[in-house]
Amino acid sequence: MEKVRIGCVNYLNTLPLIEGLDLVREVELRLAVPARLVSMLERDEADVALVSLIDAVRSEVPLTILPCGMIGSDGPTLTVRLFSQIPIEQVRTIHADTDSHTSVALCRVLMLERFGHDPAIVDYHAREQMPSKIGGSVDSDEWPEAVLLIGDKVVSGSPPAVRYPYQLDLGECWKEQTGLPFVYAVWMCRSDRVEDPLVRRAWMVLDRQRRHNRTRIDAIATDRAAEHRWPVDLARTYLGSRLAFEYDQPARKAAERFVGLCAERGITRQAGLVHADEQLATASG
Repeated sequence: MEKVRIGCVNYLNTLPLIEGLDLVREVELRLAVPARLVSMLERDEADVALVSLIDAVRSEVPLTILPCGMIGSDGPTLTVRLFSQIPIEQVRTIHADTDSHTSVALCRVLMLERFGHDPAIVDYHAREQMPSKIGGSVDSDEWPEAVLLIGDKVVSGSPPAVRYPYQLDLGECWKEQTGLPFVYAVWMCRSDRVEDPLVRRAWMVLDRQRRHNRTRIDAIATDRAAEHRWPVDLARTYLGSRLAFEYDQPARKAAERFVGLCAERGITRQAGLVHADEQLATASG
């Protein structure tokens, strides 16, 4: 049987979606940072991938959302955070973690909606550029004035609070502004492959695995926290109550609201999201 190629991220927050898939004989996991996953679909290097939401409207190849799982939140996330040395409303330049396209777009939307200005964005390769908290001085000039970080590094390698007294959790800010949850990444495929048997099989496997892992979140957090340099109790709270993994109707509404705001603000071109159920209904109708 031909293996299904699934592109995904190896962060703590993806484990409720992918834990156990490495044991499924029909699956080949292909790991990459979030910003790399869209190109895996574009180049046909993966059948399905956990793609950053904004890439659904930026991709040169039309993409379709598969409602079998997502990374989202309904309030604070802990792991998508703006750190600043000055009050947030005064920030005009942000050094942004290059790992996630959606988080950068969300930061721009929130700065515009809440503070009325669009900051300049400077690519920041956090793993290479962030000064070591052990080997570097807290007063080092290497620290950017404002930096957006995402993923495990926010917990395992966050900048010192004394250096960054002003912080903004983007999930919490989005909830305050819109009253909606937020979708950071969702399973997608190329639109021209939505009826492909391999994609259909991946859709089924991913939905099944998410439902199974939902019953063992505490065990996953306990077993894998140390590997990702998280305290166990914090990992349990994070996976068990801070994040959401089901792409339901509120999440769908939130995703559409976000890409709409991005288009209104000129962050992306005007484009809607394509969902598998709608595409399949149109094809059969």
